[in-house]
Amino acid sequence: MKADEKLPFTSHLEELRSRLIKCFVAVGVGFVLCYGFKEQLFAILTAPLISAMKTGETLIYTNLPEAFFTFLKAAFLSGILLTSPILIYQFWMFVAPGLYQKERRMLLPIVFLSSLFFIGGALFGYYIVFPWGFKFFLGFASETIKPLPSMKEYLSFASKMLLAFGLVFELPLIITFLAKLGLVSVGFLKKNRKYALLLFFAGAAILTPPHVVTQVMMALPLMILYEISILGARIFGKKKEKSKDD
Repeated sequence: MKADEKLPFTSHLEELRSRLIKCFVAVGVGFVLCYGFKEQLFAILTAPLISAMKTGETLIYTNLPEAFFTFLKAAFLSGILLTSPILIYQFWMFVAPGLYQKERRMLLPIVFLSSLFFIGGALFGYYIVFPWGFKFFLGFASETIKPLPSMKEYLSFASKMLLAFGLVFELPLIITFLAKLGLVSVGFLKKNRKYALLLFFAGAAILTPPHVVTQVMMALPLMILYEISILGARIFGKKKEKSKDD
């Protein structure tokens, strides 16, 4: 379909429904596959915390069904990460009808890079932020204060952080794509750098648990990603057409 042909609202709803069903099916299949390895996956997820804890310290669960439901949620989270390329693909395919033909040619590279950036953000949180952050939080333990992290609380914290870092690492790609469409410019990005900084800290406060340390550890990479976005906009952004008088 051509970009200038408008679809009726009901067609957009039908397209959205179709894409959502495919996403749910993909996550469901990913969940089933990951559930068979739920203990191993949870062990991988908790490895940064376990390595920061003292010998003999372990995670606990405070009610009988907590361990069971925690393993279910761990398999579900792993299923989302496993099928994230499919989810990202479905999102961009939903956006595709609103683009011109030359813009649609960028979708496959964007889908690949979106998946790469999302997984890269989650890995950054896991390998960089988690070890440092857990050592900081566990450093408050003393002879009279003993940390007893529960399985449920840890999974809730870890899942929010991993998904948040995966999403924020999409920033350079999104801004570069907007620059390619001519919706933002390098000058606009530079001019509003200070406002972006405020938004980063506000967004980090919303996406991460209410701890200053985790907020700063998310806001700082966002500042770096914003500068990378400016570079991407400069290289791949839409060039201004020269006037006939030039």
